[in-house]
Amino acid sequence: MKKILCLICMATALLGVTACGIGDTNTTYDRAQIGRQGRTSVGRIVSMTQIDVAGSNETGGLVGAGVGGALGGVGGSALGGGKGSTLFAIGGAAVGALAGAAIGSATEQAMTKDTAYEFLVQKSGTNNVVSVVQTNELGLRPGDNVILVEIDGTTRIRSKY
Repeated sequence: MKKILCLICMATALLGVTACGIGDTNTTYDRAQIGRQGRTSVGRIVSMTQIDVAGSNETGGLVGAGVGGALGGVGGSALGGGKGSTLFAIGGAAVGALAGAAIGSATEQAMTKDTAYEFLVQKSGTNNVVSVVQTNELGLRPGDNVILVEIDGTTRIRSKY
């Protein structure tokens, strides 16, 4: 019973570690962009389309493999209990790393999947229409007059007050 409880605790810890994710938003700036001067222009939103943003897979597999390997080694050693515990530890680490990588990757993709919008903005005084993909915490709608802010190659649109 102790061994089963130990394995359940390890699996829960693995899921908890790999389930961390913070999504970018149109109101979130990178630390390096703070205080940087950007270019601005004004325009009007002519249309917006909801889009799905695929989840990322940058660290979940690596974190999951490391945590899974460590927990699998401990669990395998506990299950082996005596002769062969080294063999169980090695096997547990290998299985834990593979399972952890798969769980971590799937968890990160699910946690970072998001919905955003493609805004088509006609710049004032021109026929130029630009496309900006971002989230919409500001509640922007077609017909809204906006300011386009470009900093370090990233363009965001803001309400024009």
